[in-house]
Amino acid sequence: MAGVLALTTAIGCSGDPDKEATASATVPSGLESFYGQKPSWKDCENGFECATVQVPLDYSKPSGEKVGISVIRLPAEDNSERIGSLLTNPGGPGGSGVNFIRQAARSFGHDLRRRFDIVGFDPRGVAASDPVKCNTGAQLDDFFATDASPDNEQETQDLGTEGKEFAQNCDSKASAKLPHVGTVSAARDMDVLRAALGDDKLNYYGASYGTYLGAFYAEQFPKNVRAMALDGAVDPTLSATDLLIEQAKGFETALRAFADDCVKTGCPFGDSPDAVIKTISSFLAKTDKEPLNSTKDDRKVTESLAVMGIARSLYVKEYWPVLRQALTQAIQDSDGTTLLTLADEMVERQPDGTYSNQTDANMAINCVDKPAPPDLATYGKAAAEAEKSAPRFGPFVVWGGLPCVYWPAQTEKQPQPIAAKGAAPILVIGTTRDPATPYKWSENLADQLSSGVLLTFDGDGHTAYLQGNPCITKATDDYLISAEPPENGTTCT
Repeated sequence: MAGVLALTTAIGCSGDPDKEATASATVPSGLESFYGQKPSWKDCENGFECATVQVPLDYSKPSGEKVGISVIRLPAEDNSERIGSLLTNPGGPGGSGVNFIRQAARSFGHDLRRRFDIVGFDPRGVAASDPVKCNTGAQLDDFFATDASPDNEQETQDLGTEGKEFAQNCDSKASAKLPHVGTVSAARDMDVLRAALGDDKLNYYGASYGTYLGAFYAEQFPKNVRAMALDGAVDPTLSATDLLIEQAKGFETALRAFADDCVKTGCPFGDSPDAVIKTISSFLAKTDKEPLNSTKDDRKVTESLAVMGIARSLYVKEYWPVLRQALTQAIQDSDGTTLLTLADEMVERQPDGTYSNQTDANMAINCVDKPAPPDLATYGKAAAEAEKSAPRFGPFVVWGGLPCVYWPAQTEKQPQPIAAKGAAPILVIGTTRDPATPYKWSENLADQLSSGVLLTFDGDGHTAYLQGNPCITKATDDYLISAEPPENGTTCT
């Protein structure tokens, strides 16, 4: 599920957080050696420190195979007022938390950086933490270029073939890991990390999928939560396909916001939002039949790659001028170079044709977290439903999860609400026109959590905290420092 943002009152600290009387968290039986670890921190440039923390591959067999979790931290700037560690997750699933912190740690609020170690980690199966690696660059090129808006039975079967090959590649190269990379296990790893970092209770910031991971942590360890900010929430009650359908609707909402902005600033694609949307739709339909060339390399820019490039630009409002340039280049000059560059950025494809393991890990985690439809035909019905409510993005988003139909590690556990009864107040941050995690998901998660508090950013883009909005920054930082949330329903503009 691969950040954007008026409080009227300041939120003060209630007492000295360093001296709060908190009972040490209980160590689960049989896991004492994991919880008792003392990471060996080493300098890893630019003020960061890195370490590896061991966790069991299978928590039901703690004496068996182990997984090394890669961890990075930016130490607190004021050790005399240090509260503890702020564990973070940037989303995905499949996003590298280590890379995220290298890039974004100093973008966290100053008050937060002064009092917390800002900590990132690669979840199991991701990046440097025993990564799931299934597909070659060429195989992923084929997977992403496959027509995700099938017009006939042959194109549907082609999608089925690609999805099945993806699953088979993972089965042959990572079968032993696949049952153990899900969110439940990753949440248990977070509790080991909490203890290894020396914190009695968890302080956490999670974005996008990171909200889902955080909610699962709170459900399993409610008494271990001190403060938890969940930004751009995922609704845990949704089925695998319903989640994709709703996400596709979010991208449609964001595209209309882009179209409206384009018209206000003088738009080459039409003089009304409806006209802009119509132009983009016509362009995609044409690209479906005649893929674009690119000066980037010899790949053809198919409709699926074009939609991916558009979707990437909708994550952050600051990308809208780039999207306008990319569409102008594609529509007027039949040149898909910029759209292809954006698509590659979204899936972490490198110039040499290699990929990070983001896509493989994303699929592996999603497929084991929720039951998948039983067959291609049933999946096709979900894609058709998505197309009705999200014509541009529905098929593209839904068909992208097709490998889960063929996945070797399946779950029967159905999605259900997460209440995390007994947890301290949990802050849920929602953005009204978020393309990837629709605002109503944040409303729903805040309602489900027994201690949920909703903070709204009336704005555009995916997630809110790191986008520089002073209201969101202050509300979130004050909450994480004091563990006292803003008033439920507070809105920032």
